[in-house]
Formats: sequence, structure tokens, C-alpha cells
Amino acid sequence: MERNLRNVLIISFGFLLLFTAYGGLQSLQSSLHSEEGLGVASLSVLYAALILSSMFLPPILIKKLGCKWTIAGSMCCYITFSLGNFYASWYTLIPTSIILGLGGAPLWSAKCTYLTIAGNSYAEKAGKNGKDIINQYFGVFFLIFQSSGIWGNLISSLIFSQASNKVEISEEKLACCGAYDCMTDTTNATGTAELSSSLIYTLLGIYTASGVLAVLLIVILLDQIKSDQAETEKEILETPSFWSTFLATFQHLKDKRQCLLIPLTIYSGLEQGFLSGDYTKTYVTCALGIHYVGYAMICFSAVNSLCSLIFGKISQFTGRKLLFALAAVTNTACIIALLLWKPHPKQLAVFFVFPALWGLSDAVWQTQTNGLYGILFEKNKEAAFANYRLWESLGFVIAFGYSTKLQVYIKLYILLSVLVLSMVMYGAVEYLEARRSPGAPTATKKENVGPPTQDSHM
Repeated sequence: MERNLRNVLIISFGFLLLFTAYGGLQSLQSSLHSEEGLGVASLSVLYAALILSSMFLPPILIKKLGCKWTIAGSMCCYITFSLGNFYASWYTLIPTSIILGLGGAPLWSAKCTYLTIAGNSYAEKAGKNGKDIINQYFGVFFLIFQSSGIWGNLISSLIFSQASNKVEISEEKLACCGAYDCMTDTTNATGTAELSSSLIYTLLGIYTASGVLAVLLIVILLDQIKSDQAETEKEILETPSFWSTFLATFQHLKDKRQCLLIPLTIYSGLEQGFLSGDYTKTYVTCALGIHYVGYAMICFSAVNSLCSLIFGKISQFTGRKLLFALAAVTNTACIIALLLWKPHPKQLAVFFVFPALWGLSDAVWQTQTNGLYGILFEKNKEAAFANYRLWESLGFVIAFGYSTKLQVYIKLYILLSVLVLSMVMYGAVEYLEARRSPGAPTATKKENVGPPTQDSHM
């Protein structure tokens, strides 16, 4: 096998192992650690730390350690979060969430840098176009990586379904599930009562082992970047200082189109935060039990991956406006249905339909918003994507931050309001673009705008 492709596969499977653990844990936080909102508070802190780290840590670490050791070191930050869950308290989960958040941005930046260098290196040897090879490498990476959402959630559901003392949920307790939840820990206690400590420790042990395996894979098998590629690495890492990046990010807000896209970008974080923080707890865990959370999130991950692939292909024929309209209509229908629906175990299929439809909408928000940023701000991509990461992460912070403070129906109304505002603002952006270039086609052109930011995946 060609050496650069081998390295791409090693990184891809390393990320698969790491995010099998992290993705599964994120889905369970609100249900597993509901006391005083510890689980969602840790996720809110995590994304706040991610905002800070993305502004200045990646270029410094990659320059000092190189891509390989930045990836390995950042992966260790994720393992600390798994370890913090063994004895979950404010003194263990909050510090480990900060550590994970600080490691998140360097991990993704180092991965992007490594794949770019590997792509350019192979293209030079083979006499091919660098951008084409880089796109192929990112395609291979995301094909493998996207399945992590399925494996992590499958492991949690299979382990938790081994609980011997399944609890029958009474009608009185079911009345506290759904949009008009009772906002008490008893809602969640129903779903987690059947879990023994040994089952939880077994799951956390598997997740921790998966993270350790990811680090070993990188440390033992991944090649260092060769010295003759040092120039390429230097070019990629010639990034501005923290303050110039910080200033460029906010100076970019002078562009009217960027300001108009802020609600849409925040909404992307809010809707993902709602699904993994609120839907899993007040609908799935409350009415069915925690062992169903993984299965529900598998529906989201599978549909999300499939639709990301499909929408990426068909956007050049349909145009982005049609896809944004599809996502808005689907999400609006889901929000209204969640407001009206009273979850009950007899309606088992419905619990999986909502995450599937949410996955379809999220695929549009991720692929098309990333593409939109790349096309609108082609000359200022760094500042534009820094804004994307900032506002999406802020959406996560808000969603997890108010998770335990408000009833679900209020959060659904907030989601709906921000969605409507987002679509109005997005319409204004399209109107400005149409006025700027009246003869331009409406279809989204295929651009190398980089992978989805990991805020969405962390």
C-alpha cells in the first residue's frame, strides 16, 4: 500500500476509535449524570474551552510538537474525560471537560494539516493535482470517521440492555416525560434505576480502552512528517499570531453577510445540543430507559452520514436554497410534533423517527453551511471559518448551559424562533448575493472548503 494512504488510514481508524468513545459518552451525559445538571454543565464547559483553544492553541502546538505528537497528545485529553466519568462529580468532570475542550481544536487542526501534507506529497510524486488528492484523502477519512457515531452508541445500548432488573415505568412518571417535563431528577432516575455500577464501569472501561488503543495506533504506526516535507509544513503553519487571528475573526464581522449568517451558525449548535442533551434525556431515557439512547442516536448518525453524502452530491443540481428549505421544513415539523407528542413506550418506532429526521436536517446544516461559508468568503476563509467555529460552539454552550434551567417546551420554542430568524437572515444573504451577481447560477459549486468543523463532531 502507498505510504501516504497508509498514514491516512491510520489517522482515520485512530479517530474512529477515539470518537466511538467520545460520541457515545456525549449522548449519555444528560441521562447518566443528571444530578444538578452535572452532565450537560460539563458539555457546556467543554465547548467553551473549545472556543478558547481554537483561537490560539493549534498553530503553537503543531509548531512545537509536529502533527503526529499533537494528535497523540490531544487524544490523551479525550481519554481524561472518559476517566473523569468513572467517578463523576463537579471536581472530576468539569476539569476533564476543560482538558478535552483545550485538546479538541489542536487535534482537528493537526489532522487537517497532516492530511494536507500527505496529499501534496503524494501528488508531487505521482504528478497529480494536489487539491484532488487532498479531497480524496478527506473523503477516505470522513467515510471511516462518520461511522463512529454508530459504534459508540451501539456499544452503550448493548451493554445497558444487559441490566437484569428492568424497571416498569408508571403512567404517573410517563406524564413527566416530553415537552412539559417535570424538571426533577426523578424523570431521569426512572430510566437509569435499572443500571448497576458494574455495567456503567464496563462501558466506561471499553470507552477508555478504545481511546488508549487510538493513541497507541498513532504513536506506534503513524509516520512522522519527513524532513523534506518541512517546507510544506512550514507553509501550512505560517498562521498569524493569536491576537491577529482574534482581531481578524471580529473584523470579519464588518461583512454584512457574516453578521446575517450568525443566527444560522448558532442554530447549528443549538439543534445538535438539543438532540444529544434534551431529547435523549426527557424523551428516550424518561419513557424507555437509558439503554435505548444508543439505538436512538444510531438512527441520527446513520441518516446524518448517508444524507451528508447524498446532499454533497446533489447540491450541484438542486442548489443550496432547496436543501436549506428542506431542512427548515423538516426541523420545523419535528419541533411542532415534539411539542404536541406525549412519549409512551407503546409508540416505540416514533422514538427513532425523530432522530432520523433530525439527522436529515443536520446533514444540510453541516454540509451546506460549510459550503456557503467557503463560497461567500473565498478570500477570507480563515477568518470566516473561525467565525463558524466560534458561533456554532456558542450554540452548543447555550444549549447545554440552559438545559437544566428551562422546561423542554420553552427550549423548543427558542429553537423554533432561532430557526425562523436564521431562515429570514439566510434569505437576506441570498438576496444580497443575487444583487451582487445577477447572472450567477444558484447551484452550489463544488469547492474545497475543508471538512465539517468539529465542533460538530468535536
